[in-house]
Amino acid sequence: MQPPYGQQPYSAYPPQPGTNVLAIVAIISAFFIPIAGIICGHIARKQIRETGEQGDGLALTGLIVGYVFTAIIVVIIVIYIIFFVVLLGAVGMSGAAYA
Repeated sequence: MQPPYGQQPYSAYPPQPGTNVLAIVAIISAFFIPIAGIICGHIARKQIRETGEQGDGLALTGLIVGYVFTAIIVVIIVIYIIFFVVLLGAVGMSGAAYA
């Protein structure tokens, strides 16, 4: 049966806004390029606030993973530098001379 003229047919559910693409990019890139995950996550959260799209949890997870992986990388680099400074200092203190 057709609805009367001028009346819109009812739908079961209103259409949902899509998921923000940058939120998906943020969570994926956070594992491989943490800085990209952080940047995309911040941009995605701003876009989600403005447009009402879904994906805030993905963007937030991308931010957290990106920051954690970046911190781990920084700690590894600092440990690596300290190791070689101590190693070179020990060689210098040993008095070993290379001819």
